[in-house]
Amino acid sequence: MNYFKKIFWFLVFFYSTMYSPKSYKNDTLKGEFTYNLKAKFDTRINTYHEELFVLKVGERRAFFASIVSLKGDSVMAKSGTTTHNADGSISLGWKTGVTIPKTNFNFTIIQTNENIQYFDSAAMSLFTYKQPVISNWELADETRVINTITCKKAKVKFKGRNWIAWYAPEIPLPYGPMKFSGLPGLIIKITDEKEDFDFELVKSLPVSQLKGKFINIKKSRYTGAIETTQAKLKQAQKTADENAAAVLASYGTTIMQGQEMLKQREKARDENEKYKNPLELSE
Repeated sequence: MNYFKKIFWFLVFFYSTMYSPKSYKNDTLKGEFTYNLKAKFDTRINTYHEELFVLKVGERRAFFASIVSLKGDSVMAKSGTTTHNADGSISLGWKTGVTIPKTNFNFTIIQTNENIQYFDSAAMSLFTYKQPVISNWELADETRVINTITCKKAKVKFKGRNWIAWYAPEIPLPYGPMKFSGLPGLIIKITDEKEDFDFELVKSLPVSQLKGKFINIKKSRYTGAIETTQAKLKQAQKTADENAAAVLASYGTTIMQGQEMLKQREKARDENEKYKNPLELSE
């Protein structure tokens, strides 16, 4: 595990010891939809990363997050240990045999009719920025059946990519995966023009199982965040990565291979940067 990931899991554990998953009356569960993402994040290879995400819809807002990330929250909340040492220090760890699910998608997105709010961490801080709901959708008079659901077509240019979405008027929820919302029906499938990214609905919770349920996403994922901009958040995350060794040192972690290891990491990071293929090409 590289140094930045060590920092990240330490911080996630830190937050998980402060907060545990809770239910809130304002977030009664009205729908739960699972999307499969197929993504090509590196232009050097033709393989696609796949991961499941969940969209939890409440009365006035919807939450979108990686299922692996949410499982990690649950495991850490149940498996964290705190040891009080003789010298007065405290050691944090995990119960024996526990494996923490890992993902590169640790963000949370909240969609409302007013805006889209994105939450993610950099170092020890949680940041957030808001963006308006997409309003430049082009609705097309074309239908298609996807997974037995009759859908209508819509197009949009968003963050440097051209997207084609298929939404279901029969499911009157103006939400979808990632930041895609604002259509007159739930987005069932959305793909960029180059087919580098594809989200498709693969599962939904039956209505019979929604009664009496609440959205049980850990509150610390989206409260107490520092308001910023998308550009500043990216810069803060980049800085946190670059300063990983110093941060680890402040927690008493020894870097075995010293400066040479750091140079190799920086070189690899710079090389990988050339071939990155992010979902959002512009801010």
